[in-house]
Amino acid sequence: MRHKMFITLFLLTASAAFSQSTPASDNSPVKWYSIQDAEKLMKQSPRPLFIDTYTDWCGWCKKMDRETFTNPVISDLLNNKFYPVKLNAESKDNITFMGQTFVNDGKYGNAHQLAVTLLQGQLSYPTVVFLTLENGKIGVSPVPGFQDAKQMEVLLTFFAEKAYLNKKWEDYQKSFVGKVK
Repeated sequence: MRHKMFITLFLLTASAAFSQSTPASDNSPVKWYSIQDAEKLMKQSPRPLFIDTYTDWCGWCKKMDRETFTNPVISDLLNNKFYPVKLNAESKDNITFMGQTFVNDGKYGNAHQLAVTLLQGQLSYPTVVFLTLENGKIGVSPVPGFQDAKQMEVLLTFFAEKAYLNKKWEDYQKSFVGKVK
């Protein structure tokens, strides 16, 4: 009887552990950076930052990890046109970014100050944030909600091609022809 209870407990624990997706798994086709490393790289060789703001409990975040970020077109765009970052919006770590230290002090429930800042107070997960640097000015563009590979390709290309500088999103989206099937 004790043996059966041990096996049941082990299987329950193992299934719970394996059902948790890690934010930046070793088998991910995307090369995820810490936000501090991405900031350094951005200063050395300018590219926009792509920040995937997630939480551990968010099912749609995990779905985007499994279905969107594993798409070869998406991972290629992220790896070659951006510095991709995973940011746990409920992290307890202090994070220094752009010369400022952000903490999770409980003022925003479970949300980290950096997530609140990047998401402009609109806490919904997943939200991807495009952080661009043009003429010494930082642009922050949060895009909330689950994005499938087709939707993500349009977003990524809009920012990678800097179309945001001279086109309206609606016009760009209408004329976009992508590679994702």
